[in-house]
Amino acid sequence: MIMTILGFILFLVVAAVCALIAERLVPNKVPGGFATSAVVGLVGAWIGGSLIGHMGPDFMGVSLINCILGSAILVFVVSMVSRYIPLNAQ
Repeated sequence: MIMTILGFILFLVVAAVCALIAERLVPNKVPGGFATSAVVGLVGAWIGGSLIGHMGPDFMGVSLINCILGSAILVFVVSMVSRYIPLNAQ
């Protein structure tokens, strides 16, 4: 499938919204603010869509439930790992 630039931008917007929803579902936060959690959420959305496949409702080629689940799992894992790794170790 060939994706246009507009299609890719819309894909990123929908995946970012899924990532925002996933971040709200996870009790812990990802260090680094919105930019870091958006990147982690986008990667999680891609992983969730790739591993689980295509099921449930979709919007602009993004399977919403799978992307939210993948983002939530990755945000949770990153937030748990970041608790045990000191960021300012000297």
